Amino acid sequence: MSRAQLALRVPDLEASVAFYSKLFGTEPAKRREGYANFAITEPPLKLVLIEGGPGEETRLDHLGIEVESTGQVSAATARLKDAGLATFEENDTSCCYALQDKVWVHGPGKEPWEVYVVKADADTLGRSADPEVRPEAHPEVRPEAAADGCCAPRATAPAAPSDCCG
Repeated sequence: MSRAQLALRVPDLEASVAFYSKLFGTEPAKRREGYANFAITEPPLKLVLIEGGPGEETRLDHLGIEVESTGQVSAATARLKDAGLATFEENDTSCCYALQDKVWVHGPGKEPWEVYVVKADADTLGRSADPEVRPEAHPEVRPEAAADGCCAPRATAPAAPSDCCG
């Protein structure tokens, strides 16, 4: 089963875990220092919470599609390349307390998307040890990449408030 992933950078992890536990009626599937994720069945969603700085507003960190196999990541990579999108591949990378294979692309608003498979649990939030597979080594795909995040870069400035939706 594939499912969408929404990763949020939150200022108060404990308050966010409490809120999303109530909202979705389930406890996190994984808890680590500065990190929690929910594997929600209905709707199919992987909600990832990454602790940000105190007092910061919650913001989008990255989006993803979790798939079941490395073969599905490879198929997505080929499909995205064939569609003319710039891709960045990471294999056997430790990210978000998991060993993963993944491919990254960016939407037109520079929003980072990953298609990934979790291959095993990991003990660290993590980054790849190989500088060639780190996102900051590939600015053509992830121009805002910085060394302070594992899965997606932190924003350098907060997004401007929207005029819609109050």
